[in-house]
Amino acid sequence: MTDPDETFMRAALVEAKKALGRTSPNPVVGAVLLIDDRIVSKGHHREAGRAHAEIECLRRFGAQIPARATLYVTLEPCSTAGRTAPCTEAMIKAGVKSVVIGATDPNPRHCGRGIIELRKAGVRVREGILAEECTRLNEGFNKWIVTRQPFVIAKCGMSLDGRLTRPPGESPWITGTNARRKAHQLRARVDAVLIGAGTVRADNPRLTVRGVQGTRQPWRVVLTRSRQLPRQAHVFSDKFAARTLIYERKSLESVLKNLGARGITTVLIEGGGEVLGEALEKRLVDKVEIYFGSLLTGGPVIAFPGKGVEKTADALRLRDTDYEHIGETVCLRAYPDVQHCE
Repeated sequence: MTDPDETFMRAALVEAKKALGRTSPNPVVGAVLLIDDRIVSKGHHREAGRAHAEIECLRRFGAQIPARATLYVTLEPCSTAGRTAPCTEAMIKAGVKSVVIGATDPNPRHCGRGIIELRKAGVRVREGILAEECTRLNEGFNKWIVTRQPFVIAKCGMSLDGRLTRPPGESPWITGTNARRKAHQLRARVDAVLIGAGTVRADNPRLTVRGVQGTRQPWRVVLTRSRQLPRQAHVFSDKFAARTLIYERKSLESVLKNLGARGITTVLIEGGGEVLGEALEKRLVDKVEIYFGSLLTGGPVIAFPGKGVEKTADALRLRDTDYEHIGETVCLRAYPDVQHCE
């Protein structure tokens, strides 16, 4: 039988996902308030500096919290003051007597403390409900808050023979319209999109989020060895030009470290082949999202070039693989198995 707590935690997850891509450098969090097996209020953290999910949910209820009520929240409530007051303090003051929590907060300042404070105040706490799903919802924040390094997603659209381009003079698109729409949704959820100078010269991409309402434009990061960049390129001349960062003669590793120091929690590497190859070779990738078009192009630009491994046993293997059919395009999402490589 399905655990009722899982059912209501899923409702909290739906609420949390409403703010994907809008809360950085904070995590996305959702909450629902349950009375007599009925959800009577919902809330989610909308953006950094605004009320956390638990507080929004309680405010929306707008009445005294009865003792029989249960608050479901996807992430452990914070117990220290930051841009907002501690959520644990507000929950206790509001009269919450029962809380169900999804994931423990990975923030070293908060981890486990919220749960302890609630229990000390006599609040019944059940934790770890749909913990894996709640944790994965904030995979970028989870890495950044502990390491101050951004979570790196390697994304590209390629032909079945591993090429990023079609022959010169043709349309550049390898994947279908719906797949490209998915890619824009992915951009809307990250803090920065990173490419090499070669991609700027060859494709003149905009790297903007299109077709996704209510989102913010991620930073655009360009790596260059020569700084010989076309100033008329979209990333340097459009209305978002102030959100373009240029790194000259810097290793990808050092660039990522600097981006993390800027509070950028998630970086999407979109190309070109050399940058993707360096990310793979140096094991800097936390997740891959690859769109396979249903064609063979034999083009010159390989998706992940490099020296390669000396033996297959040293190859980077993927775990938690997920395949999605989007028209004639197949999207692969997976996580490199770093432990296997080590």
